[in-house]
Formats: sequence, C-alpha cells, structure tokens
Amino acid sequence: MVNLKDEEEIMAYDAHQRAAEFHELAAHAHRAAAVSHGKEDHLTGHEHSRQAMEHAVRAFQASQEAQHESAMFVESKGKKG
Repeated sequence: MVNLKDEEEIMAYDAHQRAAEFHELAAHAHRAAAVSHGKEDHLTGHEHSRQAMEHAVRAFQASQEAQHESAMFVESKGKKG
C-alpha cells in the first residue's frame, strides 16, 4: 500500500520528469533547426525554431510547477517532523 508521503514524493518526481522531457524536446528542436538552417532550408528551420520555442515555454512552466510541488513536499515534511 502506498502512503501519502510516498505519493507526494512520486508526484514531485513526476513533475521534474515532465519538465526534463520538455527541455529535451526543446533541445532536439533547436538541433533540428540548426541542421535545417545549415542546409539552407530556412522554412523548415524556422518551423523547428518555432517548435523549440513552444517546448521551451512548456519546459519553463513545467519547471515552475515542479519547483512548487517540491516546495510543498518539503514544507509538508517540515510540519510533520
């Protein structure tokens, strides 16, 4: 049986994983954009750059959420201890 403490810890970890995945997607899109621009395929490069920006914004939002969840977890541990 999973207790509340374990669930809170898992939720905080999952939030950080989501943020990391968005950061990886942004990095991949940036690399793809660089390759496209290097091949002078600027239309595709621009599309990859746009996708990179979208992923970067989501990564930032997910990082803020993960930080908030971690802070709540740490705060709840302090109140119990």
